[in-house]
Amino acid sequence: MASEKTFTYDDVAGHKTKKDLYVVIHDEVYDCTSFIDEHPGGEEVLLDIAGKDATEAFEDVGHSDEAREILQDLSIGNLFRRPGEEKPAMVIPASPATSTPLGTNERGPFVYFLLLIVLVVGSGAYYYL
Repeated sequence: MASEKTFTYDDVAGHKTKKDLYVVIHDEVYDCTSFIDEHPGGEEVLLDIAGKDATEAFEDVGHSDEAREILQDLSIGNLFRRPGEEKPAMVIPASPATSTPLGTNERGPFVYFLLLIVLVVGSGAYYYL
């Protein structure tokens, strides 16, 4: 981050379009405008949380270490909470040793094996029938 700037929720709330998109994650403000077209979840995901505190949404997804590094490059300052503004519920991120990449689960190899069997049987049926 080039300079440490302080934002309020009102400041951040004014940046909620595809061409001007800020989010707050763990009381840090990020300008995601340049990343919106590259976001793996699609632009709709970012537009839904644009101008808001996205801490819970960010942690619920279980972003990778690479995603967190990209996020740091988008940091533009910190959030200043006025008295009475609640902090979002803290979600403790999963440790890298226990987290799994998005779209995977414990049955991943079995599903691919099953898909291969279905393809082989389907190809054989098509060829011989």
